[in-house]
Amino acid sequence: MNKFNVSIYTDGACSGNPGAGGWGAVLIYGNIKKEISGFDPQTTNNKMELTAVIKALEMLKTQCNVELYSDSAYVVNAINEGWLNNWKEKNWIGSDKKPVKNIELWQSLDSLLSKHNVNFNKVKGHADNELNNRCDELATGEIAKNVNL
Repeated sequence: MNKFNVSIYTDGACSGNPGAGGWGAVLIYGNIKKEISGFDPQTTNNKMELTAVIKALEMLKTQCNVELYSDSAYVVNAINEGWLNNWKEKNWIGSDKKPVKNIELWQSLDSLLSKHNVNFNKVKGHADNELNNRCDELATGEIAKNVNL
């Protein structure tokens, strides 16, 4: 069975850290583009970055080849530099000998990564990447429409 080739762009934002947060993602399959976003009233920037990736991967209904683009060094480095695998091998204890932060999110992401072939790509945030900028608009838009109601 052929896998579908999907591109995903993600971003998370926080107003205060911790504070009100939003996340956004753009999924692209061929000529089809889908935007998703969400809000958390009390969170951190890293949680929103992770949530954007998780929510985007959860949208995939079948096994896919994914090119994922994020401006989060926290997320991209955890995958590309093997941190996630090291945390799992050490029973979710980090190099600082403390439990890994955001463990539930990392475990959710790890489960999703076992279902898809995902290649993580670091992009420069707030630069000339149109789709990364759109994800930032989605994330910050969620904060704007949910705060001070």
